[in-house]
Parts: sequence; C-alpha cells; structure tokens
Amino acid sequence: MKLVSFQADNVTRFGGVKNQGIVELGPHFRERGIASLRQLLAADALGEAKRIIEQAAPNWKLDDVAFLPVIPDPGKIICIGLNYRDHVAETGRTVTENPSIFVRFPESQVGHLQPIVKPLESDHFDYEGELAVVIGSGGRRIAEDRALAAIAGYACYNEGSIRDWQRHTSQFIAGKTFARTGSFGPWLVTADEIPDPSKLSLQTRLNGEVVQKSTTDLLITGIPALIKYCSTIMTLEPGDVIVTGTPGGVGAKRSPPLWMKDGDTVEVEISRIGVLRNPVVAEKC
Repeated sequence: MKLVSFQADNVTRFGGVKNQGIVELGPHFRERGIASLRQLLAADALGEAKRIIEQAAPNWKLDDVAFLPVIPDPGKIICIGLNYRDHVAETGRTVTENPSIFVRFPESQVGHLQPIVKPLESDHFDYEGELAVVIGSGGRRIAEDRALAAIAGYACYNEGSIRDWQRHTSQFIAGKTFARTGSFGPWLVTADEIPDPSKLSLQTRLNGEVVQKSTTDLLITGIPALIKYCSTIMTLEPGDVIVTGTPGGVGAKRSPPLWMKDGDTVEVEISRIGVLRNPVVAEKC
C-alpha cells in the first residue's frame, strides 16, 4: 500500500495511491477526528485504510494534486549522519561506536515534484539521497528483535544540505534545516510491502547523471539498531521519521565540488519505493 499526503483545491488531504490516482481517506475517518496520515498511524488504522483503498475508486488523479511531505507534521525528524563507510571515508572521518544524530524541522522539507530552494546565503547546496523510516507503533527502549514491527513504512528522502553553514560549528543543524531545502516522498510504502529494508538499492541523480549509488545492507548501523538506539533516548511516536544516512558521492567531496543550482533536477530512487523528484530553484530576494 502506498499512502500520500497532498493538497487539492487548496485543502490538505491524505489517501492511498491506486491506478494512477488517489483514494482520499479523510472523509472515511472524519467522524473519528483523523485528519492526517500521522493521525491515521496513531489510530492504528492501516488495515482499515487498506480495505477502503481496495474497495473505492480514486477521487483524484496523481497529476492533479500537489504532493506534500509524506508526513507533513512529524513530531520528530531524526537524521543519522555518517552511516555508510564510503561517505565516512570521503569526509576524512572515522567510524564511531554509536550513531551520529541530529535533527531537521518540518519547515525544511517539501513533497515530491515541489521545488527545493537554494537559499540566498549560500551556493553550497548539496544533495543527500537517503532511506526514510516512518514509525508506526513506536515506544521507548524498543528491542532490535521488535524494531521492524514498530515501522509503518518507508519513503525516499533528499537531505539537502547547506555545506558552508553546516561547517559553522561541530553541530550539523545550521546547514541541515534551512527552509524547503530537503524533500520527502513520493509516498509511504507500508512495511508489509518491504519485509526486509536491508535489501534495497538507492540511487541519486542530478540532471539525469548518477551521483550516488549504494544498497541499504551497507548501512553501518542497521535500521533495527537505529530504532533501538533512538528509542532509548526518546519516545518514538507514530509519524516520527528516521532518515537513515547517505552513501558516498556527495557534491561537497567531489573535485571540483558539485552543487545543486537553479534549474537543476534532483532525483532519489529506492527500489520497491519509487522516485522522489524535485526541481531546484534559487531563492529570490
């Protein structure tokens, strides 16, 4: 099942993808106060949503909606840094015993096909293709052998980074959460469709050229261990997002550096999920 958040007729909606269209789910859950995909996950209503999608005809064509980030209103966006060995090597760092964690904020992300924005303050706008994990049941101190059961599903993520601002201090956040610099989509593929997330291929393309290529079995800290670690620190809640790290090939470490610029198109493709595509625009004064 593929679930999306979107806008149509200037109204924020959510639904399921079917036959190049979307079955809108909001009207079916309105009486229960469920008005977003995050609330659907919190209500443990994926099974009911699947039955509705199977039985109903699409309300909207995919071409007639504006995609939003898969979860537009997450309580947490937890990002994992330096989680592929080739990326660690190209940065000149060493593998750490525990995951490197930082955060993004919802304002920093857009949906599929929406423009990501190179800010006025920098030309060092870099791509980072990543697998995003969306939490379903959540909890504290989730054991690794129960971690996959806590996942609602998976999506593509472009963790757009403003590299010179990222280097202002030893903390990454300044370069990681400029408004509308990252993207999240195109949809959530539910976990029952991907029983083993360690067997996915990931590719990032800039203007059609492959700039990153890897597989998720190469994650230094795998997804179950990430969930265990993060849930030891904080309570993971339905709709929380863990962005699992980017492989080598980032623009900052190329010679010469390869930055995203106005007019570019960037794509992140992950097997069994799809392609997240975004144009790049320069912020206007």
